[in-house]
Amino acid sequence: MSLWLLNHFSTVTLAVVIVGGTVSVAVVGSVLARRRHPSLADGEHNDMVGVTLGMFGAIYGIILAFVIVTLWTQLESTQTVVATEATDIALIARDAAAFPPAVEAAVDEALSGYVHSVVDDQWPRMRAGRPSYGATAEQLQKVFDVLQAYEPRTVRERVFYEEAVGRLNDVAGQRRSRLTTAEQELPPLLQILVVGGALVLIPLTFLYGMRRLRVQILFVASVAALIGFSVLLVVVLDRPFSGELSVSPAPYKEGALAPYWTK
Repeated sequence: MSLWLLNHFSTVTLAVVIVGGTVSVAVVGSVLARRRHPSLADGEHNDMVGVTLGMFGAIYGIILAFVIVTLWTQLESTQTVVATEATDIALIARDAAAFPPAVEAAVDEALSGYVHSVVDDQWPRMRAGRPSYGATAEQLQKVFDVLQAYEPRTVRERVFYEEAVGRLNDVAGQRRSRLTTAEQELPPLLQILVVGGALVLIPLTFLYGMRRLRVQILFVASVAALIGFSVLLVVVLDRPFSGELSVSPAPYKEGALAPYWTK
C-alpha cells in the first residue's frame, strides 16, 4: 500500500490526505459522540479515560518511535550504500588510468554501461519495488571480464590492478545490498500496530469530556494531527527508493563518473 501511495502522490498530497483526513475524521467523530452522548461533556469518566489514554499513548508512542527510527536508519544506510558503490566505481575508473590505453578504454566502456544500466534501467524498477538482477549483472560482469583478461606487467600496474579488483568486488556486494533494500518493506505486524494503534487511540479521545466544545475539538484535533504526522512519516520512509523523500541516483552522475553522461 505504501509503495502505491508513494508512486502516485506527492508528499504534500499525502500530508493533506493522511494528516487532514485523520484530523477531520477525529473531529467529526468527537462531535457526533458528544451529540449522541451529551453526558460526556460533564467529564464524569475523565479520570479513568485519562489513565487509559496515558497508558495507550505511551505504548503507541514507543511503537511509533521504534518504527520511525528504524526506517530512518534504513534510509541513511541505503544512502551510504549508494554513495559507497558510486565512489568505488569512480575509484576503479581512476585506477584504470594506470593500465595501457586499450585496457583503460575497455574498463571505462564497461563501467559506463554499468552506471547507465543502474540509473536508466534499475532505478525505475527499484522505485516500483521490482528491482531487476539480470540487466546490471550482465554489465557488471563485463567489467570483471575486462579485468580478468588483463595481466599486469609492472609493479605499478599490479598495485592498481589489485585495488581495482578489490573495489569491484565491493561494488558487487553493495549492488546486492541495494537491491535487497529495494524489496524490503515494513513487516505486516508493524503495519497493523501502526494503523491499529491509531484506530484505538483516537476514539479514546472522544470519551475525554470537556464543557466547551471548541476546547474538546482542539484537544482531539491536536492528538489526531500528531498521530497523522507520525503515520505520514512511516509511509514516506517505508520505501527508500520511492516517493519524493527517496535515495537519489545522483552519485552515479557526479565526480569521476560525470564524463560517462556526456559521451
